[in-house]
Amino acid sequence: MAVEAISPDWEFDRFDDGSTKIHTEVQQKNYGKFLEEYTSQLKGIEDALDDSIGDVWDFTLDPIALKLLPYEQSSLLELIKTDNKVLNKVITVYAALCSEVKKLKYEGEIKFYNGLLYYGEGVSDSCVVEGESQVQMGRFISFFQELSCFVSRCFEVVVNVVHQLAALYNSNKGVTKIIESSGVHFQTVYEHLGELLVVLLTLDEIMENHGTLKDHWKMYKRLLKSVHHNPGKFAIPEEKLKPFEKLLLKLEGQLLDGMIFQACVEQRFDDPGEGVSVSKNSAFAEEFALNIRTIFTNVESKIGEPSEIDQRDKYAGVCGLYVLHFHIFRTVDKKLYKALLDICKKVPAVTLTSNIIWFPDTFLMAKVPAAAKLMDKKSVQSIRAQRDAYLQQRAQTLTKDVQSYYVFVTSWMMKMEAISSKEQRNDKLSEDLSSRCNVFVQGILYAYSIGTIIKTTMNLYMSMQRPMTKASVKALCRLVELLKAVEHTFHRRSMVVADSVSHITQHLQSQALNSIGTAKKRVISDKKYSEQRLDVLSSLVMAENALNGPSTKERRLVVSLALSVGTQMKTFKDEELLPLQLVLKKLDLISELKERVKVQCDCSFLYWHRAVFPIYLDDVYDHAVDAARIHYMFSALRDSVPTMLHAKHMESCDQLLESYDTEIMEVFNEHLLDKLCKEIEKDLRLSVHTHLKLDDRNPFKVGMKDLAHFFYLKPIRFFNRFIHIKAYVTHYLDKTFYNLTTVALHDWATYSEMRNLATQRYGLMMTEAHLPSQTLEQGLDVLEIMRNIHVFVSRYLYNLNNQIFIEKTSNNKHLNTINIRHIANSIRTHGTGIMNTTVNFTYQFLRKKFYIFSQFMYDEHIKSRLIKDIRFFRETKDQSDQKYPFERAEKFNRGIRKLGITPDGQSYLDQFRQLISQIGNAMGYVRMIRSGGLHCCSSAIRFVPDLEDIVNFEELVKEEGLSEETQKAASLLDSVLGDLTSNSAEGTEYFKMLVGVFAPEFRSIKNMHLRNFYMIVPPLTVNFVEHSIGCKEKLNKKNKGGAAFTDDGFAMGESMWYDLKTFDLCHCQQRVYNKVLR
Repeated sequence: MAVEAISPDWEFDRFDDGSTKIHTEVQQKNYGKFLEEYTSQLKGIEDALDDSIGDVWDFTLDPIALKLLPYEQSSLLELIKTDNKVLNKVITVYAALCSEVKKLKYEGEIKFYNGLLYYGEGVSDSCVVEGESQVQMGRFISFFQELSCFVSRCFEVVVNVVHQLAALYNSNKGVTKIIESSGVHFQTVYEHLGELLVVLLTLDEIMENHGTLKDHWKMYKRLLKSVHHNPGKFAIPEEKLKPFEKLLLKLEGQLLDGMIFQACVEQRFDDPGEGVSVSKNSAFAEEFALNIRTIFTNVESKIGEPSEIDQRDKYAGVCGLYVLHFHIFRTVDKKLYKALLDICKKVPAVTLTSNIIWFPDTFLMAKVPAAAKLMDKKSVQSIRAQRDAYLQQRAQTLTKDVQSYYVFVTSWMMKMEAISSKEQRNDKLSEDLSSRCNVFVQGILYAYSIGTIIKTTMNLYMSMQRPMTKASVKALCRLVELLKAVEHTFHRRSMVVADSVSHITQHLQSQALNSIGTAKKRVISDKKYSEQRLDVLSSLVMAENALNGPSTKERRLVVSLALSVGTQMKTFKDEELLPLQLVLKKLDLISELKERVKVQCDCSFLYWHRAVFPIYLDDVYDHAVDAARIHYMFSALRDSVPTMLHAKHMESCDQLLESYDTEIMEVFNEHLLDKLCKEIEKDLRLSVHTHLKLDDRNPFKVGMKDLAHFFYLKPIRFFNRFIHIKAYVTHYLDKTFYNLTTVALHDWATYSEMRNLATQRYGLMMTEAHLPSQTLEQGLDVLEIMRNIHVFVSRYLYNLNNQIFIEKTSNNKHLNTINIRHIANSIRTHGTGIMNTTVNFTYQFLRKKFYIFSQFMYDEHIKSRLIKDIRFFRETKDQSDQKYPFERAEKFNRGIRKLGITPDGQSYLDQFRQLISQIGNAMGYVRMIRSGGLHCCSSAIRFVPDLEDIVNFEELVKEEGLSEETQKAASLLDSVLGDLTSNSAEGTEYFKMLVGVFAPEFRSIKNMHLRNFYMIVPPLTVNFVEHSIGCKEKLNKKNKGGAAFTDDGFAMGESMWYDLKTFDLCHCQQRVYNKVLR
């Protein structure tokens, strides 16, 4: 029924003519094309966002980053909640103190270490303005005040920690015990105390090694004295000076004398007002010594081993604690002292920060003199000898170490790639998480080991002022690359690491909870309750509560402190305690994984060893196959930037950053980019000029270096720029080839070939020079010739038949020529109006030359000879058939030479001949201007179909009734066509014009002496012939100086004089011709 309702108009559609199918296919093709384009766009966006855009990401510029470190929302009071109020208080106090120590340590490391270390940097010695040192120190005083407050705070915290520990371990039987502490050892608190002492120790070492800071301080004090003598000059009130001087004295005594640590340990710890006995508290002294020994035992077993991770820092802390113990209790543990010194044989020095290296033996002997006296000299000398031996051994084994770590790190990277690519299996989740945890921890261990080797070796060499071999420098730089490769691997797999860390921490927490749960059941099952047992139970509950949540540093600290109480009374079996400690250690590492990796892979110390960078770049250049590793080195150099932001001695830290950036880029340009550019250019030149056989290019004899690897590198990111080596070299070659082509246009083909070769051999996309690929047809410009007509006529020779000027001599391989085509091009460029101006200039030039001509003819020597010859000719013309004798002409020529010659051997007649030639050249130039004008007009008029029948465009436009503007345009067109037609048909006879101007003047009575000119023509012609023959003969000689094959300027000059004045009355040309024939 629906079909019947269709309108009759649509019945036509029932006929299938195939158009619908064609239309459908077209639409399908268009849609398919759209999908392809859209897919390629999406792929481009995906590639742009891919993590492989650069070999090494600049971590400080990531648009998106994952922060894995959990933040604690709860306070310590909320975390430490049990029914045991006394225990709560004890744990809270120690947890708060440990947190305070961590904050102080962070502030010291970030703010104060860097502020002190970078003092005086960024100012080159060559451009230091007088007074700049004092200005820098003036800016730095406020920083010293902050440091003074920081040190005072550290002193207070040390005293507080000691008091809190002494209160817990009290040997006074009359005092009630806070908790039963006989089996409780708060090792964590002592470790934190050691860390704080190391901060003070580091500040001392920085001050001790900072010569610039001390020098500037002395200069600043001298400045203050001069201000004190004349305060009015500096506009400073006298009453403000004394407090300021006192402040400086206080700062100097507290900070600059290297006594920060000493002042801390020599504080008065016994304070009767506090009611705490410290120095006479035997129980505390014993507990203190026990904890030092325990920490040292843990350190000693791991230090120098592959599993070492932070033992060196703890060793410095142990040394600090030992000195503190000595100063409080005045007792010396000789055995421990000797053991501490024995470590020096294994670890000759410890890097505290950046380039600050610390020698434990020197420190212990200086700070514990009572124990130092007991040491024999041999053992002290052996430690120092061991240091030298360590350096020698390290220099020998560095290359092997690099090879070993290459294998270790690459295999570890493969494991990282493997765990990131495979999916987790639910049935083996526990095993998978354990393996991932182990791989992550192994990465940190490798980073720590490599970092320790680099820092210790470099700083030892610098501290002991020993020269380092190039092989050692290269090996250390390779280790730096490996270190950054580890960091990059973690960063590149951030997604996988972030996903795994949360699962691994939960897995480790569950293992710890299981272990604590087992111990808790054991305590509950024992019905013999006591206060000590209740403390243990409460501490286990506290540890469980802390572990039931995110793995923040506060919770882990609470767990550590709680277990210090919870592990007494053999709560845990030996086989349970060690695994629990290992699990908690792993939990510490995994929870702070990103931060640990950042710290261990930090290469900011390279700022102080940047002298190795040129050697490294030379090595990269020599081993171009490995060029990609340069990304890692620039990433390492970039690590110094965040630390530089804390510099306080300049108006802005940007100045320091700019100085560093400039220095690195100058070295990079000098030792890599410029060398690469020159080598590529040299290679291209030698390849193009192989036919010249310039040197031996046999790769089997001279070796072969494939520099193309540099051009496959992705852009290197450094500061706010990308260094694209390929683009840099391409730009250099483009610029060089363009400049050299403009200087020598005849070499265009050579540079074009070199450009093509650069594309084929190195893949460089060269820019086309767009310079003419042949000799320019323009030649010398008419304007240039016109302005320097006097130079032109003396340096160029005229050829009458071909109407061409040829350069006499040239320093180049070719001679320039000027012909009608060049003149026509110039006229087309500047317009026909230039022709009249040129003729006018030529007229001015000829006036000057004619004056010289007149002077020569007026000369008495010349005039007398000419009159003599005229008389002779008139007397003998009947006998000589009206012909001037050739012998007479030669005699005249020789006679003129007797009058004198110029230094270059030219007679007066030679110079006169040259004058005639120059006049002739000028006339030849005028002749060529006319021919060039006709050539230009004929080129312009060639588009007019018929010169005899040119329509009037203005009339045609008027007939069509077009606008007034169109009529004006048509009128202009008519006038232009009329000018072109008349010019092309006639042309101006400039030659006749000039003759017409000069002829009347030359024929006047005052210039009667010029009528004798016809008599000088015969000797002048002989002179010209001899000159021409000499020039042509030189063409066949090796030295072609003065060679020429044409000089028709002389003929043009003579003809000009014939037109002006005289005729050849003596038929001298015929006599010369006959002489030549004979």
